[in-house]
Amino acid sequence: MAAADFYFAINATFRFILQNYGEEALHRYWRALGAEYYAPLADRFRTGGLDEVARYWTAFFAAEPGGDVSVAREKDEVILTVRECPAIRWLRLHNREICPGYCQHCRHVSTAIAENAGMRFTLTGGGGTCEQTFSLRDGESPA
Repeated sequence: MAAADFYFAINATFRFILQNYGEEALHRYWRALGAEYYAPLADRFRTGGLDEVARYWTAFFAAEPGGDVSVAREKDEVILTVRECPAIRWLRLHNREICPGYCQHCRHVSTAIAENAGMRFTLTGGGGTCEQTFSLRDGESPA
């Protein structure tokens, strides 16, 4: 399956859940993805610390077609600057109606991953451009 097929599939899945079960169910679905499906990734982040967070996201976005994303490792955080989201770009390029709140999946999924890794996650922006930050919880030292 190509990345484009995946973007189309998750957009359709999000829309189906939203239309049939509502926004709160969609948020629960996203949180479950982060907590359950991505549990091994949270373990990697917990063990490898912020260096592993930076490695993972650098490799992830290098493999995603058409995005414009930088990953910066700072002392106590990793900052993902998404100038153009590859998924949103692809959906727009192919004239797909983007599920309302599509960008919020990053907030819910990554918050669950970060919490399970003993970290914090914040997201500002949306609509295909954002800044995402994984940071240490207060009082913890960087790995």
